[in-house]
Amino acid sequence: MGRARGSGGGTGSPGGKSRGVEQIGFDRARRLRNILRVNICFVETESLEQEFFREELGAGHVLVFVDTLEEAPGDVEILSVFIHSKVTPEFIAAHTALRLIVTRSTGYDHIALREAGERGVAVCRVPNYGENTVAEHSFALLLALSRRLRESLAAYSGNHFSYQALRGFDLMGKTFGIIGTGRIGLHAARIARGFQMQVLAYDVKTQPLVAATLDFEYVGFEELLGRADVISLYLPLLRETRKIINRKTLALCKRGVVLINTARGGLVDSGALLEALESGQVGGAGLDVLEDERVLQQDGARIIGSEIVSHIQQSDSPDEPLEMRERVEELRGVVRDSKLIARADVIFTPHSAFNSVEAVARIDEQTVRSIRQYLAGSPVNLVPHDAPMP
Repeated sequence: MGRARGSGGGTGSPGGKSRGVEQIGFDRARRLRNILRVNICFVETESLEQEFFREELGAGHVLVFVDTLEEAPGDVEILSVFIHSKVTPEFIAAHTALRLIVTRSTGYDHIALREAGERGVAVCRVPNYGENTVAEHSFALLLALSRRLRESLAAYSGNHFSYQALRGFDLMGKTFGIIGTGRIGLHAARIARGFQMQVLAYDVKTQPLVAATLDFEYVGFEELLGRADVISLYLPLLRETRKIINRKTLALCKRGVVLINTARGGLVDSGALLEALESGQVGGAGLDVLEDERVLQQDGARIIGSEIVSHIQQSDSPDEPLEMRERVEELRGVVRDSKLIARADVIFTPHSAFNSVEAVARIDEQTVRSIRQYLAGSPVNLVPHDAPMP
């Protein structure tokens, strides 16, 4: 998430199982082509993006820009969203004119795909936009940890420091473990070799020729955990990858391992990571994503009222309604994530690994292309409605 990042959670190419989705795109597009102006709503856009979309699409269509999905007009026909906008079954049912959803991200787990398919709504994504961008950010996080930048900045502001207390470590000679060798993971391998690190990789689908060319070694999952000094995640969030980093897998790692996650927050069990940091099993974490990213927008204390905090601490009754227990566990996660990002041995950025001038431009250009191609009857970057979900 990367905007979601990773080695991909589905295919953007029509064909095979996605044939039905492609046909929906063609059928709806042919009808829309007969309409002079189409209502397009963009959610979560910045001023420069709005200027670009107006220039590219504004002459022929009605464009609306809103901050939240709740503000989307009822007659919206094409909807463009970012990762924080949860397009629910209820939203899709309420917007009967909706024909196309374009997410300005690689991931699509914030969209109710099955319900979209049932109502004939096509879904497009941005399959690739910045493998170098996200990989570079991974190393920004790693370098910040290796040279203890957070602690160094805090020490400087306090006008007192100890060289010994702020001593970091070299990357050269260390072993860099990549979990997920999609486009981003492979670019990370190139960067790691530039630092003269040994590179290990794990993926369910290996690419031996690429590994030989880029000079890295594929190994089993547990072997990577046991050998790597640094582990960096480049996976999509699927049912089989959710919390792939947990108490059991962290226990298999080298003591003092550094964890980097620029992919999806749900890949890591926040509670297990917090415990591992406290015990020293994990020496540091560079995180661009969290399990619950509401703490990016506001302090955890504001998310959780004092009465709910008291309830979390005191109530574990199995007789509670399931919904209440799920809500309590969700709020516990907010507390854990808040504790994580407050630690000196954690470098955290607010889901911004994608955020370079060049990458955002590519995202917006592909978004316009997806809309134009759909209206022309030749949709691209389609997400199958039966694509794997977390």
